[in-house]
Amino acid sequence: MRRVPFAADEKTGLYVALDRHRDAVVWKLDGLTDAQLRQPVTPSGMSLSGLLKHLTFVEDGWFCATFGRPVQAAPFDPADPDADWRVEPHETASGLLAAYAETRVRADAVIDELGMEDTGTAWTGQTVTLRWVLIHMVEELARHAGHADVVRELLDGTTGDHPPG
Repeated sequence: MRRVPFAADEKTGLYVALDRHRDAVVWKLDGLTDAQLRQPVTPSGMSLSGLLKHLTFVEDGWFCATFGRPVQAAPFDPADPDADWRVEPHETASGLLAAYAETRVRADAVIDELGMEDTGTAWTGQTVTLRWVLIHMVEELARHAGHADVVRELLDGTTGDHPPG
């Protein structure tokens, strides 16, 4: 797992921090069956597959939609605010992982192409900079990587923030 550089420009530091948390989340899914990944472990119904689906939606929205790029994830539905967390019967872990990988590539292209002061329009209608989105997404991924830590430990006892070795 990459380490956040101790002396790097702001964009590089934020990007590497984001990518470390992305990798940690994906690692937390490794080696589990589709049934384990779908298994809700909290009263609200959180599962690792649902968490990954949510992150696909969030990254697609904040990086792609905000900056006028095409999105692949379903748009937010105010009538069903938990839809991006719910794994439908036809959705598979491999399909969700592939969708997340594609979203990461497209989000990375936005990060590469834009400067920190470039602006876009958030789903709330507010103007935001790439800097703000990167900070927000590091926060979002860190929070959900922590959720993934707890969920994985509840499923099979695996702990840690990166693979051993």
